[in-house]
Amino acid sequence: MKKLTIGIVDLVAKAPTRTIWMRVMGANFVSIMPQVVATWCEDLGHDVTLVTFTGRENLLEDLPTGVDFVFISSFTEAALLSYALSNLFRSRGAITALGGPHARCYPQDAQKYFDYVLGFTDKALIHEVLRDNARHRPVGLHLSADQHPVQLPGVSERWKFIQQTLQKAPFIKIVPLLSSLGCPYSCDFCIDSTVPYQPLDTDAMKEDLCFLLGKLKRPRVAWHDPNFGVRFDQCMGAIEEVVPPGHIDFIAESSLSLLSESRVKRLKRNGFKALLPGIESWFDLGKKSKTGMTTGMEKVKKVSDHVNMILRHIPYVQTNHIFGLDSDEGSEPFELTKRFLDLSPGAFPAYSMLSAFGQAAPLNLEFQRANRVLPFPFHFLSNIQMNIKPKNYSWPDFYGRLIDVTKYSFSPRLIFRRFLANGETIPRGLNIVRGLSSEHFGRIKYFNEIRRRLDTDRPLRRFFEQETMEIPEYFVEEICADLGEFWEWLPDGAISHDPNAYLLSVEKACSISNIPKVGAA
Repeated sequence: MKKLTIGIVDLVAKAPTRTIWMRVMGANFVSIMPQVVATWCEDLGHDVTLVTFTGRENLLEDLPTGVDFVFISSFTEAALLSYALSNLFRSRGAITALGGPHARCYPQDAQKYFDYVLGFTDKALIHEVLRDNARHRPVGLHLSADQHPVQLPGVSERWKFIQQTLQKAPFIKIVPLLSSLGCPYSCDFCIDSTVPYQPLDTDAMKEDLCFLLGKLKRPRVAWHDPNFGVRFDQCMGAIEEVVPPGHIDFIAESSLSLLSESRVKRLKRNGFKALLPGIESWFDLGKKSKTGMTTGMEKVKKVSDHVNMILRHIPYVQTNHIFGLDSDEGSEPFELTKRFLDLSPGAFPAYSMLSAFGQAAPLNLEFQRANRVLPFPFHFLSNIQMNIKPKNYSWPDFYGRLIDVTKYSFSPRLIFRRFLANGETIPRGLNIVRGLSSEHFGRIKYFNEIRRRLDTDRPLRRFFEQETMEIPEYFVEEICADLGEFWEWLPDGAISHDPNAYLLSVEKACSISNIPKVGAA
């Protein structure tokens, strides 16, 4: 195979940003797979340059030049930037491939702008793509391995790529690790709901941790598992075998159902400083929160007691909530969230809106069949923009309640109570910075603007009410301003997409499978 010059671009941000939160933490939101792909490409004999964009760099200056092949990793909200980059690299003669969440969620759209669109990716697939190394236009190839890789390159193999990212973090430097892939739960709105849970080798985990102890004075490690601790005893045993107490600080996402007090105490003894449990709903999904059929205020009290127990041992707890679920109705979901914050002043609430990210989850087919998915430009599809028409709310009502609960959550009074309830300096500082920067001056500002325009901007309101598919001028202007010099490289038509592409692909596959075979009776 010909030796190639390869560029890999990890899009952590969708546009330049100067927020304090992204300045402090942006470099710690990098993905693991771009580093993995970079390592595999080098193993295959190619020259590799990895570029990570956190919103603070001059991306145009940082882009690799003279490359034969470019891999881009992107979340959906950075998809338009990825499309513009692909167009730019293609104009320079490069072959381009897209990986990451957007490639998994919207492969049909991405195929219009990339030569390859990659789903599950292992080393054999990377080898296949680089061996082919061909233009596939106007429609790119959609390729996927059967499952996640069985094993990944360790920290020692990825170190030079990890190190260049750590250098971008000014104060808090976090190394991402994995102990498992997939998820054991079946939340039907989640991208991992149909991905089988796959534990990774604990010996590899121990090697990674030993390596970090030899490289950094006191490493900070974030486990990127959707639910860390499903194999609790095996994972903690591996950590305890190689990490002396107090030598590594850990962050993990886990469900409340896994976090008994004995386990939380064990996590504390082994340096866990932050936990991110999912609560999601006060009326549904009781399995993850260990509340069973309990709903409403009774669930709030149970969850609050559980979270407060965790906070007695772990200094930072982020609770994850979803608004807009079909089980939500009236003011109760929002008012119950306020009561939870009153009862658990140390918890940092992270809010997401129910959204259908293409073919990320089977539930999205139901929303598409019901014609409830709006074609919001990808640039706005993150956890602050709901693209599903609410079942039990009008848009103005929904945004009014959303603004109210968000303002309450990040009011000076609650930010101060959160400060007092957290006993360590870094959690206290992060709560203040995040509460004021990304939440108060970011999220609330956006919600207020959308709510105002629902009353005053008739084209935008008609778009929200599905009376038109035309993208509102407000969104176009925001995209143009954010992309800046990359706006001219955005392909024609890229702002729009078919919100029902997943449904159409399923129906097409079903119709093809029902075509009688030649010679069949």
